[in-house]
Amino acid sequence: MLTELNIRNFAIIDELNVSFTGGLNVITGETGAGKSIIIGAVGLLLGERASSDLIRSSEETAAVEALFDISEKGQLKEKLMNAGCYEGDELVVKRIVARSGKNRVYINGNLSTLNMLSSISETLVNISGQHEHQVILNAENHIDILDEFGSLLSLRSKFTNLYDEYQALRSRLDELETVNRESGKREEFLRFQLKEIEDAGIIAGEDSSLAKEKNILANARKLTEYAAKSYDILYEKSSSILEELGGAINNIKEIEKIDPELNISGQELDSIFYSLEDVALILRDYMKNISFDPGRLEEIEDRLEYLGRLKRKYGGTLEGVLKSKDDIGNELKNISSVEEDIKQLSEEISSRKALLLEKGSHLSRRRREAAGVLKEAIEGEIHALRMADAEFEVAFKESVEDEINSKGIDIVEFYLSTNVGEELKPLNRIASGGELSRIVLAMKKVLAGAGSVGTIIFDEVDSGIGGATAGIVGEKLKEVSKNHQVICITHLPQIACFGDSHFLVSKRVSGEKTNSRVSVLSEPERFDEITRMLSGIEATEKAREHAREMLKASRG
Repeated sequence: MLTELNIRNFAIIDELNVSFTGGLNVITGETGAGKSIIIGAVGLLLGERASSDLIRSSEETAAVEALFDISEKGQLKEKLMNAGCYEGDELVVKRIVARSGKNRVYINGNLSTLNMLSSISETLVNISGQHEHQVILNAENHIDILDEFGSLLSLRSKFTNLYDEYQALRSRLDELETVNRESGKREEFLRFQLKEIEDAGIIAGEDSSLAKEKNILANARKLTEYAAKSYDILYEKSSSILEELGGAINNIKEIEKIDPELNISGQELDSIFYSLEDVALILRDYMKNISFDPGRLEEIEDRLEYLGRLKRKYGGTLEGVLKSKDDIGNELKNISSVEEDIKQLSEEISSRKALLLEKGSHLSRRRREAAGVLKEAIEGEIHALRMADAEFEVAFKESVEDEINSKGIDIVEFYLSTNVGEELKPLNRIASGGELSRIVLAMKKVLAGAGSVGTIIFDEVDSGIGGATAGIVGEKLKEVSKNHQVICITHLPQIACFGDSHFLVSKRVSGEKTNSRVSVLSEPERFDEITRMLSGIEATEKAREHAREMLKASRG
């Protein structure tokens, strides 16, 4: 329930504070006094678009702040708790609009977002004005109204989840079929690449080994020459190093026989000799194995060039080429499995579609049951609103299979006939504003018991009506206020007299500025306002008597 509303620097409002009560709160005042501006300010708290044009002239910011009693809103409390904004049974929401564009939203003093504000306010306030008329006229919304009335939103939500899964499967099938259509050429290309790599018979590290062998073959003469010269110096020529070293070793050994103090190890000398001898023999064998083979060199060069082309084409290195081979093989496996996947997915889609149709048919039956109850309830209300011959109908058009949507298998539209002999027509072909206003009120009255919103605001509900019909509208608003707090802006005294609280909006000019103000009327002041609404500027005795009778009658 909305308990307090504070508006600052909004349109022609300088500063305004209103404390609302439960039941029916009526707001009256002369045209242009600022009644609808109050509704516009509340709209900001519902997440409606803000414009700097709303800010009072010469001011930089405008602010709207409201206090709600949420003691009976368990789900809302849980949502606030999860958002870190829970403060008990009271909720304060505030919205600041700045010319700079730096708008702010606060929930219980915590900086928040517009999405969060919209999320919580949708269970707090519903404004029924020209926008609500458009909502009801739009046939696309009729199925939502019916489902809300029939308490079918939870059942529909389960259907929607199934539908979303079904659509996801269909999207995946479309992707696979696209892949399958294009896979022929792709598969041919991949098999060519795979054969090219496989035919190469690549061995990991092969290019490095071949490069070393190429280097040896290209330098065979030099290697033979260097080895031969080294072998000759060490072993082959007369006075070779080994021959001279052998003589030196023998001489040292003779010295040791005469003078053991020389202290040169014979074993170390022998080790040096034998090591050099091994080197000489290795060089000899190395020369025998070196051969200059132009054919083998050409073969290696051709192989390295071939491997180089593959590396440039498939990954830069032989390891990259081998990885490409694995990747191509995996992609070919995936391509070969696409047809099987399409088959399995098609079967699953058929199964899901059958389940959707089954659930959709169940939902449709429940809707038709609810439609009968809604028809009876709406007709009861509009008959009471002086439309005795009106007939209301919920028309069903079953969609074809390809037109299954997230809301089910039904297309729902509300039809109305207002006079005897007239055919039922869609609501959007209702010409009379008064008839439309009464239909909106009738729906609000019927839906009020099922709805969870705490406060309903009626703006322009009295459009196109008057006299006895207006009195009945007032009675209906009073009945709605038994389940919800109702705030009603009206120009009709027949409606205003039913209010539990009566607020008067007036404007005054101070200097060069106009300002709106709201005052709570006492019983005598309320009597005067009802009289004014009946008679205009000049209050006649007849108008006073009429006002007295209306107020008395409204209290039952």
